[in-house]
Amino acid sequence: MWHSLSIPDFSGLKIMSSKGGHEQCLGWAARDASGVLSPYKFSRRNLGIEDVHIKITHCGVCYADVIWTKNKHGDSKYPVVPGHEIAGIVTKVGSNVHSFKVGDHVGVGTYVNSCRDCEYCNEKQEVLCSKGSVFTFNGVDFDGTITKGGYSSYIVVHERYCFTIPKGYPLASAAPLLCAGVTVYSPMVRHKMNQPGKSLGVIGLGGLGHMAVKFGKAFGLSVTVFSTSISKKEEALTLLGADKFVVSSNQEEMRALAKSLDFIIDTASGDHPFDPYMSLLKPYGVFVLVGFPSEVKFSPASLNIGSKTVAGSITGGTKDIQEMIDFCAANDIHPSIEVIPIEYANEALERLINRDVKYRFVIDIENSLKEN
Repeated sequence: MWHSLSIPDFSGLKIMSSKGGHEQCLGWAARDASGVLSPYKFSRRNLGIEDVHIKITHCGVCYADVIWTKNKHGDSKYPVVPGHEIAGIVTKVGSNVHSFKVGDHVGVGTYVNSCRDCEYCNEKQEVLCSKGSVFTFNGVDFDGTITKGGYSSYIVVHERYCFTIPKGYPLASAAPLLCAGVTVYSPMVRHKMNQPGKSLGVIGLGGLGHMAVKFGKAFGLSVTVFSTSISKKEEALTLLGADKFVVSSNQEEMRALAKSLDFIIDTASGDHPFDPYMSLLKPYGVFVLVGFPSEVKFSPASLNIGSKTVAGSITGGTKDIQEMIDFCAANDIHPSIEVIPIEYANEALERLINRDVKYRFVIDIENSLKEN
């Protein structure tokens, strides 16, 4: 059963206690649309019989953290404790938990609940839950409480939405896999972009794009990176192992690649034209969009001629997430990260807005989040 929390007092800096009162959770929260984070104490629900209590060691910094701390969608429920790329260590388990034990390394991603009864939940595609999956932060759980994320000392999550991180895989590296990693892995596998010898184009080289390059190379693909910035060429080719790098505004370079790619994964959220990229696909080529530009516009001929496919995707179901973590551990795939203390979180969010990160910030919660 879900333990009931009282509804947050949005006017103050203190938060409710769960009924019965127990260990306080330390976190950093935004109080208003300025998005400025500062220390904050609150209570989480009591451990249920199927819950896992996780001491958070690391949390990745995702653009979603910017969106909801700054109320970009107009639905922020302050105080907002962001963070949905969570890695940590199990400290307690409920009496009916079978998949985890104390001391296990685990991850939590972008959602912490779903109906568990619809066709999508039954297929372990909970992110597509018919009743809506419950976001890890700024979501409304089924008991009416507002979820609070990983910029915090611990979290209580139903075991279904926790993932095993192999002991040899660094927790700091694991955190970005829970959103950035699965956001590209899931559609790549679904659209069979894991066939050795095929060719992949990756648009954008940020947190998502750099993981798409790493997965592409691990799948045995020939990978071409498209970026607006020539400054990323050296990193794309040497650090990430891409085979080609193209500045997307260079029409000559783009034309030279006409009808050469089997797949394109588009991670760019800035507005950009689509027709030039569609022309690079071979017949039956697949274009997958995982970014969120303000609009998607292309000529019908770009799609129909060559019988191409355009698809979208968001994160992934629990089956995909665990499979991806295991794949990364088995193939020594690690996100390129910059580890920061919690005190640097505000600067990190500003740098993320300015695309000044290579390629994912990860907050060292364990060593920097302390009681004031």
